[in-house]
Amino acid sequence: MLQIELSTVNIAGLLLAGLVGLIILLELGLRLLFGFGKPLIYLADPDIGYLLAPNQQTRRFGNRIAINQYSMRSPAIAPSAAPSTLRILLLGDSVANGGWWTDQTKIISEILQQRLQPGLQGTRWQQVEVLNASANSWGPRNELAYLKRFGSFEAQVVVLLLNTDDLFATAPSSLQVGNDINYPDRKPPLALAEVLGRYLFPPAPNPDFKAKFKAVQAESGDRVGFNLTAIQQIHNLVQSQGGQLLLAMTPLLRETTAKGGPRDYEQKARQRFLDFTEREQIIYVDFLPSFNAVTQPETLYRDHIHLSPAGNQLVSATMQRSLQQTILDRSTSQTSSDPES
Repeated sequence: MLQIELSTVNIAGLLLAGLVGLIILLELGLRLLFGFGKPLIYLADPDIGYLLAPNQQTRRFGNRIAINQYSMRSPAIAPSAAPSTLRILLLGDSVANGGWWTDQTKIISEILQQRLQPGLQGTRWQQVEVLNASANSWGPRNELAYLKRFGSFEAQVVVLLLNTDDLFATAPSSLQVGNDINYPDRKPPLALAEVLGRYLFPPAPNPDFKAKFKAVQAESGDRVGFNLTAIQQIHNLVQSQGGQLLLAMTPLLRETTAKGGPRDYEQKARQRFLDFTEREQIIYVDFLPSFNAVTQPETLYRDHIHLSPAGNQLVSATMQRSLQQTILDRSTSQTSSDPES
């Protein structure tokens, strides 16, 4: 009888040890293979709304993500660029940021930096830095608040990369931080806890948060006008700090000709934006014609708004040509005409 009881205890112990071992292996697998347990952390901010917490690195689904000391998706930088460095600041939302689905080497700012470097020959610059200040769902008013807080980092050019939805973006809000699963303010205790909470047993929506966030999303008034005013202020700020603003806009997938084209309200907003750029004499790159020239525009997207690697390449190549014409070629001609060069 005692022998049977000891055997039962031994079996139970083995089963328990096996279960613990399986949980440990699963935890390690989720962390190492998928990056669960270490999501990007967000900080609430009364002016910007929210921004990525500084100085964090992670890897999600094999894609490396690095956030520097200024909450940029860029390597650590000096506050001021060296005289021999051409510095460009890219401002934007998740299209510019690339999200968890894009490796650090394949985001627009990194591709643009690689494409611009060879064109520096014959200019006064030896290297180029393309900084990436962006976060999911930022709009012009978030980006203006970021610039007011941190400045333009002495960038010779600031590129504001918008998508059509940004013309209708609401005022900055920090409600999402810590309340929306996509904007965590702390790391989960375990990778398993993140998987369970994200996919299997998501927390019940907080009614108070839902009501407040719905009110934010229902902002009344002329939203397009509010955002154009913010872009005007961005322009003024960039100019006051010695830089030049370049505006660029990517379309939604359904705005492409193959998918039906922009809706009436989007066409009106786009026209207001175009009129604004012409009135203020700001360089503007509209990507809709380039996307329309692609036979299958869906290859440029990973969903209805975010770009695929092919989309990032197209946007980067087009930006590079625009910057080459407006900045690098001008610098080359000035250098060649300088009798002391």
